Amino acid sequence: MEFARPAWIREEMNRLGGLGRPFLFAIDFEMTQGFVIEDPAQQSSVGYQVWGQGNKKNDAAPKLENVRLITQPLSIEEYAAKFAVVMAGLARGDSYLVNLTVATPLECSLDLADIFAASSSPYQILVPDHFVCFSPERFVRIEAGQISTCPMKGTINAAIPDAARVILEDFKETAEHATIVDLLRNDLSLSASQVRVSRYRYLDRIQTRQREILQVSSEIVGSLPDHYQSHLGDILFRLLPAGSCSGAPKASTLLIIQRAEQQPRGFYTGVFGLFDGQTLESAVMIRFIEKGPTGLVFRSGGGITAYSQMESEYQEALEKIYLPFV
Repeated sequence: MEFARPAWIREEMNRLGGLGRPFLFAIDFEMTQGFVIEDPAQQSSVGYQVWGQGNKKNDAAPKLENVRLITQPLSIEEYAAKFAVVMAGLARGDSYLVNLTVATPLECSLDLADIFAASSSPYQILVPDHFVCFSPERFVRIEAGQISTCPMKGTINAAIPDAARVILEDFKETAEHATIVDLLRNDLSLSASQVRVSRYRYLDRIQTRQREILQVSSEIVGSLPDHYQSHLGDILFRLLPAGSCSGAPKASTLLIIQRAEQQPRGFYTGVFGLFDGQTLESAVMIRFIEKGPTGLVFRSGGGITAYSQMESEYQEALEKIYLPFV
């Protein structure tokens, strides 16, 4: 797979959108590379399924009776060092919310193609020999002159007693969610008018092979101007990187992320999506496994605020390591 430069991606999305031609796209977190594939249903080099549309063969799933998954998470001491960098930035006032992520090497009896074939998630993509993503989180949906986004902020194991009340009443999670909703409302306003929060802090249930988790989401919508189809690339790039996986304010928060994580994220927490000729549906690339030089790596993380507790944030990052099989 050869990746293209962002300027070409943006213009190609504008061109194909104006023509009403279907395309599949992906852009990395640092906005240095990505791809656009015209008429993606006619190719098989990249696997994808977006809300039921795609080239995924559902009869190709492997047997899952004895799936082996062994993780090698970073130690809590290593995480604490990254967390301290973030907290120092928050204390200086450089940010109100920082999304801190970690990489976890893993051993798995399935390869990337097997994981893609067996996965259950609304947004799925496979770039062979590079990565697989099974994201539950929408980036933006553009349809009939409307743009919407549904940030997810706040995760809890559904097995915890009274889990829904616990997560919805958690002060830190509430503050984090409010911050990201405000950021994304401002982001959408760069291209849309009449931006509003249509649903605030509702619960999504996500069933995995290991457990059920609850995630707190909100929905934000706005109205796009006439002829927006010819500016799909412009609209998307104004929103990057995804606020839910960076933080607020973006520019200074990205510097904190670089200091804390000390490596580029690549396509993890970038975005991908499908334009079917009328509707553009896209996702944030979370729940992400990549093929590194020494094997598979699962990337996960969460939002950090001044109210965060290091131990609970560490556990949340580990809680998000799962295979999306029901």
